[in-house]
Amino acid sequence: MSRLCVMLTALEASGDVLGADLMRALRSRLGADVRFVGLGGSAMAAEGLESAFDITELSIVGLVEGLLAARRAARRARDLAAMAAAEDVDVAVLIDSWGFSYLAARALRRRRPKLPLIKYVAPQVWATRPGRAKALAGTFDHLLSIVAFEAPIFEQAGARVTFVGHPALDPRRVTGDPARFRARIEARAGDPILLVLPGSRPSEIARLSSPFEAALGLLKAERPELRIVVAASATVAPRVRAWVAGWPFRADVVEDEAGKADAMATATAALACSGTVTAELAVAGCAMVVAYRVGPLTYQIARRIIRTRYATLFNIAADTMIAPELLQADCNGPALAAALGPLLDDPERRARQVAAQAAALDKLGRGVGAPAQIAADVVMIAIAAKSSAALVDGNV
Repeated sequence: MSRLCVMLTALEASGDVLGADLMRALRSRLGADVRFVGLGGSAMAAEGLESAFDITELSIVGLVEGLLAARRAARRARDLAAMAAAEDVDVAVLIDSWGFSYLAARALRRRRPKLPLIKYVAPQVWATRPGRAKALAGTFDHLLSIVAFEAPIFEQAGARVTFVGHPALDPRRVTGDPARFRARIEARAGDPILLVLPGSRPSEIARLSSPFEAALGLLKAERPELRIVVAASATVAPRVRAWVAGWPFRADVVEDEAGKADAMATATAALACSGTVTAELAVAGCAMVVAYRVGPLTYQIARRIIRTRYATLFNIAADTMIAPELLQADCNGPALAAALGPLLDDPERRARQVAAQAAALDKLGRGVGAPAQIAADVVMIAIAAKSSAALVDGNV
């Protein structure tokens, strides 16, 4: 009997981590009897994924930017379908990036009609474009949802849904060590620390670097004792290092996952690019300011179709502005510095925000279990069902 072959795709840093966790969970069940192909970043490569191409060419933010890259994405989707046929893939798990996942799923369905297709992380239909719920239900065999309140929306559209939990809320998540981190950056016990998380895509670094640097300069001028730490994702680490090297003040760059966990547990406050990392910061008990910018045309389109009042997931769950969000024109140096200053200076204000963030996490389904293990159960069931169907077909 040939080894099972699982295809996984992830274009973003957070999806890369999800994929790597799922690969470990599947290997714990299947051992050497499984191999992985598809598309991913450094975390999935470290687990043995044979990636079809570099994910940075499709790591795109924005409606307009996505349209401009549509032809390239469609070509790469066909490449993945050809790989699935050549490698005799048993199941495909498409993570994050709804636009590319949808293209890839359609290409896979044409090439391998009976291949089980699983979507891991749902498109945010509760925020924009609700019609994608029906598109998902008609294209994928199963959805692995990470947000508790979205499952009923997809079930009403006819999708099979399993809520696996948000990876940042995994009760087995490793907690950081503040003492170890302060020793690592040679910070004194009383030194305030600002953790900066500028994003995992080149476009995010390009758009946020100027306002972030301006804000940090203002904060540092008023607080000479402030220590600044920048967390760099693997996909943009060289770009981040080059950016930080040009600053007129010292900053420590952290790239390893253990160091990032330590930094989140240690930081007095954080300045974060909107995304999965905001939930991770909330779990670590770190008060934050959230920032984001997209292209002007994308923003004009988005403001007409987005239905939520907030961008940050726990703000959406709580239906209130727990963490300040500074977006587009509001994402500028003086405004960011003004929002961060009170969090750095007022322990009581920090504590109130941290408590509110924690309460919002409960609404997102904290404590449901280990997402990768639950996701692996669904994948194993899909593989077993495919094998049973193949046996029936062979006996006809």
